[in-house]
Amino acid sequence: MADATAPARPAKAAVVGCGVIGAAWASRLVLSGVDVAISDPSPQAEAIMNEVLANAVTAWDDLGLRTDQRGTWRIASSIGDAVADAEFVQESVPERPDLKKAVYGEIETALAGDAVIASSTSGIKPTELQADLAHPERFVVGHPYNPVYLLPVVEVVGGEATTPGTIERAQSIYRSIGMHPVHVRVEIDAFIGDRLLEAVWREALWLVNDGVATTQEIDDVITYGFGLRWAQMGLFETYRVAGGTGGFRHFIEQFGPALEWPWTKLMDTPPFTPELVDKIVEQSDAQSGHLDVRELERIRDRNVVGFLKVLEANQWAAGAAVAAQRQGQAQD
Repeated sequence: MADATAPARPAKAAVVGCGVIGAAWASRLVLSGVDVAISDPSPQAEAIMNEVLANAVTAWDDLGLRTDQRGTWRIASSIGDAVADAEFVQESVPERPDLKKAVYGEIETALAGDAVIASSTSGIKPTELQADLAHPERFVVGHPYNPVYLLPVVEVVGGEATTPGTIERAQSIYRSIGMHPVHVRVEIDAFIGDRLLEAVWREALWLVNDGVATTQEIDDVITYGFGLRWAQMGLFETYRVAGGTGGFRHFIEQFGPALEWPWTKLMDTPPFTPELVDKIVEQSDAQSGHLDVRELERIRDRNVVGFLKVLEANQWAAGAAVAAQRQGQAQD
């Protein structure tokens, strides 16, 4: 029997755009028991969905989550067909404001008046995206991280016209499918996570450009080093530990002055010359070109499953979201 206090899970949802992110969203929804209609003009959409869903099922099985109460999914004939009876819509089309706004126009034409429209945009402000909507109050950004069917976090951002009720409802929907929503209260380009990632990305480009390190060496430093820490503690908590018994104050006193040292080129990036692009592509091909994208996804998924299992066993960080999801499944 379901818990009456549990967040409300939609019976039907629509996913508009079935690329890497859209197919992963659809997979999480389906495995959470939601019937999903997918709209994407690509003739490859059905094949992509089948492949990504297969990976998601394997990952959930490895994680010990139930996959036997899944919803249905279908490729709709149009956007209108996909959203006609949806309670929730997750848009995941390419990062072009003009394209997204045109899609929203088609969504609104057929969508029920009280349904939530969420965008997977990785950085466009919701105020810009909702500007032409007839009902901008029901629009919100729900920015995930790939693989969406495994990583619980989703950044929820409202625009100037978004109502508090929409933000609360979106967060409830995301919780109902095992996500961990983080409300970004101040509307800002690229939100929280991508701004942090962008800083690391910029510095990594300089390290390759200047011949300091290869793509493999940079990734090794991350995956063998602080990436393992970040998988279970964030930046500030990690630095608090680094402060030892003196805590964060001791850390700041010891390492704070380093912020004035010329360690990074944070506010600048090397020009994306053909030579730099070729250099990065060549090194990346040498690093992992022997594996196709689905193999890399499966390797990634197995690793994330392992992290999540350990974190759940220790009742820590993202493992708490898996534990809550497992409890919710047991109550269904």
